Amino acid sequence: MNDNFSFSLIATDGKARRGEISMPRGKIRTPAFMPVGTGGTVKAMYMDQVRGVGADIILGNTYHLMLRPGAERVARLGGLHEFARWPHPILTDSGGFQVMSLSKLRKLTEQGVTFRSHIDGSPYEMSPERSIEIQGLLDSDIQMQLDECTALPADAKEIERAMELSLRWAERCKTAFGHQPGKAMFGIVQGGDIAPLRVRSAQALSAMDLKGYAVGGLAVGEPQAVMLDMLDITCPELPVEKPRYLMGVGTPDDILKSVARGIDMFDCVMPTRAGRHGLAYTRRGKINLRNARHADDPRPLDEESDCPAARDYSRAYLHHLVRSQEALGAMLLTWNNLSYYQRLMQDIRDAIAAGQFQDRAAVITEGWVRGDLPPL
Repeated sequence: MNDNFSFSLIATDGKARRGEISMPRGKIRTPAFMPVGTGGTVKAMYMDQVRGVGADIILGNTYHLMLRPGAERVARLGGLHEFARWPHPILTDSGGFQVMSLSKLRKLTEQGVTFRSHIDGSPYEMSPERSIEIQGLLDSDIQMQLDECTALPADAKEIERAMELSLRWAERCKTAFGHQPGKAMFGIVQGGDIAPLRVRSAQALSAMDLKGYAVGGLAVGEPQAVMLDMLDITCPELPVEKPRYLMGVGTPDDILKSVARGIDMFDCVMPTRAGRHGLAYTRRGKINLRNARHADDPRPLDEESDCPAARDYSRAYLHHLVRSQEALGAMLLTWNNLSYYQRLMQDIRDAIAAGQFQDRAAVITEGWVRGDLPPL
């Protein structure tokens, strides 16, 4: 096992990259999708199931874990890996996005942000140093800088102010993180939908020589075309030899198009949230199990899947579970969705290695467009 954090490129196909992150708790095959474990759990899943579908790494949320059960408590109990029974790599976000989006009462200054918990209104302070401290208490393997994420659309001056503040906070986070063998801190490119700001942010962060770089502030209300334009502008400004992480993205189509632009890592609540609301992702597109047309359909979601949730249960049964609000429905559909996402990532990695990414992406997209077969 590698005692250091390293990233190696295995193959490229156009701008698409296949690689591998190596660190003490394991290897992360890229492009990678990270299931979101907001509060120390990937909702409706056992951790061995998450590993079983092919996930190399999960995401934990600094904001939610600092509020409940508390970072110091998690540290006393052995860290997040021991607490959640996930011995593999964990990435923690900084908490900044949740502070900005969930806390109605907050005050932002150069020092950091003060806010009240969305749970009980208790006051908290979050500075770049405190964010890194919390992530250290959680013992996460990849830690994110504290940044200010502005929702789009937004005023250009406001976007620039937030981007510059995020750069100053990145420097403070780098100092607070220090030297931690086997771990990494990633910077976050901001700049909204303004190309020159994205370039300035990416160049300034690259000069800090961090171990990885994220693209933040996208998938926050803007059209997909805007997101892709910003990736076209940003990715060439980031070091080729460092991993690139697109935060909070996204749909399978978002992932395909972002990989084509050079992104290596993704996370999104979409597959787990959709599963809890009766929506299945498959190679034939999305299937809404709430629809009455599934009530008498004996077919599985995907007879060719290696996931039991997709292969062994009829759509009629899944429809019944969803309509009856049975917990098993959410569990099975979440299992199916995460399995599909990981299968998609493996498909992407194999295609890049074979030099066939564009052809394979076209076949995958055609499957979604063609849609599901009619009921038997």
